[in-house]
Amino acid sequence: MKKKSSRLKKVLKIIGGLIIFFTLPSLLFFGFLYIKYNEDLPNGIQGKEADALASRMLETLDYEAYNTTDYLEWIFSGRHSFKWYKTKERCEVYWSDFKVDLNLKNTDSSKVFVAEQIYNGEDRLKLIGKAEAIFNNDSFWLVAPYKAFDDGVERRLVTDETGKQSLLVTYTTGGTTPGDSYLWHFDDSGKPKSYQMWVDILPIKGLPATWENWITTDSGAQLPTLHKLLFFSITLEGVKGVVNEN
Repeated sequence: MKKKSSRLKKVLKIIGGLIIFFTLPSLLFFGFLYIKYNEDLPNGIQGKEADALASRMLETLDYEAYNTTDYLEWIFSGRHSFKWYKTKERCEVYWSDFKVDLNLKNTDSSKVFVAEQIYNGEDRLKLIGKAEAIFNNDSFWLVAPYKAFDDGVERRLVTDETGKQSLLVTYTTGGTTPGDSYLWHFDDSGKPKSYQMWVDILPIKGLPATWENWITTDSGAQLPTLHKLLFFSITLEGVKGVVNEN
């Protein structure tokens, strides 16, 4: 019995040591990031000045060109592919062996394909819901600046201690996680260069992400192809925007 008890204590000690070995660095790293980046949502002022700053952002990006863009296509970090027929309010979402022809007005009527075969199994609605969540997230990283005047969006002007102005945008409705807020920062031309995020899914509030490597599509819409978030990169490849795509 003493030998078994001694072995058990030794095993428990080893397991405890392994847990500490693997979790302590992670906790310390998270603590470092939390101290470095976490901050409260800033106060801002709603009204004409906030709307004017948002309008300048859209003007810099040629909102009219984006608004008349019928079709957008891109690959999100090599994982998800999209063919978005914007004016028809539908998007083909691809991942793994799945394809969902997503009806953005009536998602339940969307069509699901598995290995290029139509699928009507019991997981159909679950797959549609996953495609919708993927689309909401991945399209936001492509066209978020153009959504500043969407229904349910609040805009606030934030001025820091140096007098520099930023635009705080809060989505009160819609999307996958309503209530999320983003503080846009601009370069000297008025183009977005980064934003800070106060979003439900992130434990660190105010985490920054860049918006860079902008391109001008065939339709004239300007879209980013790279974001940097901490030590990670989010790439948008094969970005295409055209008018009158059949």
